[in-house]
Amino acid sequence: MKDRQVLITGGSGGLGIAVTKLFLERGARVTVPVFNQEQLDRLMSALGDQARQVEMPLADLRHEGDVRHVIESMEELHVAVHLVGGFAMGPTDEFELEAFRTQIDLNLTTAFLVIKHALRSMKAGGYGRIVTVGSRSAVEPTAQQAAYSAAKAGVIAMTRAVAEETRELDITANCVLPSIIDTPANREAMGDAKAHEWVAPERLAEAIVYLGSEKAADLRGTTLPVYGRV
Repeated sequence: MKDRQVLITGGSGGLGIAVTKLFLERGARVTVPVFNQEQLDRLMSALGDQARQVEMPLADLRHEGDVRHVIESMEELHVAVHLVGGFAMGPTDEFELEAFRTQIDLNLTTAFLVIKHALRSMKAGGYGRIVTVGSRSAVEPTAQQAAYSAAKAGVIAMTRAVAEETRELDITANCVLPSIIDTPANREAMGDAKAHEWVAPERLAEAIVYLGSEKAADLRGTTLPVYGRV
């Protein structure tokens, strides 16, 4: 990854911080868009001295102009890792339309915009690796997760479609499917009694960085389950 230009969306989250750190350790030059000052402060605190090696532009990735500006501001784009997303659940017959739209916007619209503009940059440079994050819920939907499962299933389908579009190019698109990730937010929401069965962010980061590497050139349209012991 030495001197590779890497875009990591959602880089201030529990998984994102692990992914950002690993790319930096591998020598990448990293850009992490942040939504607000809170995300910026959290990322800078987590990275410590490494924060000086990361570009952190403010951006709302639901807006195409912001996505375009972030990517066009990068000298080149070799790897795009899309981690931005959000989770909500509830009985489908009680789920508000606005909440459904929020799930689509956070999980699917952001993925479309990042992939769209990443592809433009990668095609110009003749090389690229796109890595998205779906969910086990996308392929094994469970009760009260209709909106989230549908949005993440859309991410998988979009990733596979892009893999087909770029089959003749040195550009790949693949998706990882985690189950429950061992993040502070998940421990707070669900307790930590079974956290040892969940996927450690650092282990999931290894899979993501591999898919973003030259060594993964033959993997196209892959949906890689990373379920831990759940």
